[in-house]
Amino acid sequence: MIPRDTLSHIADAASEFQFLDDTTLDFLRGRWPGLHFTLCGDNDVPARLSPVLERPGFNVYLVNGSEHCLTLTNDPEVAIGVVLAWMDEE
Repeated sequence: MIPRDTLSHIADAASEFQFLDDTTLDFLRGRWPGLHFTLCGDNDVPARLSPVLERPGFNVYLVNGSEHCLTLTNDPEVAIGVVLAWMDEE
């Protein structure tokens, strides 16, 4: 479970970085050591899934690890991790 206020704090912290990269992930992992963090492009996320949070330049999705395989979810009650998906500049 990831509380909604924690998700907002994570997104705000990631927003402070000029780029979403390994430095960002290292910081987030150090600040929230019990969570899993992943980066990808927003176009790599299935279009049917809505982000749980949006920030300028990236969207936030959640990872569910309650079943055999990891899946994306919109339910923070079952979330064990966060995906930061950068938006391509147009």
